[in-house]
Formats: sequence, structure tokens, C-alpha cells
Amino acid sequence: MAQTYHDVHLSEDPDRKIVWIEIAHYLSGFIPEGASVLELGAGYCDWINHVRAPERVATDQWEGIERYASPGVKSVVGDVRESLRSFGPKRFDVILASNFFEHFTHDELEPLLDCVRERLREDGRLIAIQPNFRYAYRRYFDDYTHRAVFTDLSFQAFLRAKGFRILHAEPRFLPLTMKSRLPKWGWLVRAYLRLPVRPLAGQMLVVAQRDSTEGD
Repeated sequence: MAQTYHDVHLSEDPDRKIVWIEIAHYLSGFIPEGASVLELGAGYCDWINHVRAPERVATDQWEGIERYASPGVKSVVGDVRESLRSFGPKRFDVILASNFFEHFTHDELEPLLDCVRERLREDGRLIAIQPNFRYAYRRYFDDYTHRAVFTDLSFQAFLRAKGFRILHAEPRFLPLTMKSRLPKWGWLVRAYLRLPVRPLAGQMLVVAQRDSTEGD
């Protein structure tokens, strides 16, 4: 029987929730009160489940998303590009994406980023956590589904070219993977996120805002 991507590369890990509780808290200041929030490629919903917002939507092509979305989180199964178009323009205040954009070719990303921008309301925000090739080049393609290559500088430039303003960036945000055998305790994650220099960090954080001066 053929195995899925989640079986062979992204298996369920109960400890992942502990990490994401702290990440969601750390990033909560970028999500306005009363926001409508969408997560792209939400997978096990560890991020969106711990976001505080009156409306939360998770979308993924993996059908398992429906089992993991918490009460209050609407799950939408299907090709994320099709799901985005179905929501209509200026629908969300914040769009989240973790380890998502690198799974597309650059030709696919051009219209995808246009669609993301169009689904954001005026001054809406994209919060993206991405592998940073600058610091993760040795293991970047350990994930066989990675297609696009970004550094912290090239990803920010790409977003600016697609009508976004960069509000905040951390080139070294998190380790490339959470598969480490090291303990994942909440206090340890909080301490790590407070470090001025984060050892083993291979993922970046970029918070970008829809530039309302750009025409649609």
C-alpha cells in the first residue's frame, strides 16, 4: 500500500503541539484583535489551532486536516490554489504559511502570491515561516517535495515584487525540523525564542503587509 507524504516525511508528533503553542504566542502580536485568519497547507493544524481569532480557517490538500482542526477552526480540503480562489477577494486579515511556498515551482508561485495578496484585506498581513537556504543548504532537499529555493533576502525581495511591504523579518527563527530527540518543553521553546542568536536555526520568519498603494 502506497504511503502518503505525512507517513514518510511528516508523521504525527504530539510534542509538535507544545512547540506551536509557544510559536503562536510569540507571533500573536502580528495578528490584530478580531482578525479573520487563514492558514495555507495547515497539515496537523498545530499553528491555526492555537491562534486567537474569532474566525479561523485551515486549508490543505491532505484529507487528514479534518481530523486535526480544533473546534472553531473551519477545515477546507483541496488544492490550496483552488481554495484560495473560492474565498473571494479581500476576505482575510491574516494569512499564515509554514513550510509552504518552497513546495511550488517559481512559475507556480507567481500567480499563487498574487492570489494570496488579493485575498487579504487592506493592509492585511502574510506571516510566513520558511526554510532559509542560506543556513539550511545541507538539508534543504532532504524533503523530496521541495521545489523553490529561497534565502531570507530573496524571499523578501519576491514578496516586495508581488505587492507586499516587509514589516518584520528574522533570518534565523527556528530549527529546520522538529524531529530532534531533544526535549520539547514549553519553557525551553520560550527561552529559545528569546535568544538574540539561535543555534541550529535554519528557518526564517517574514511578516509582510499587503501594500495598499499597489493597484489590484
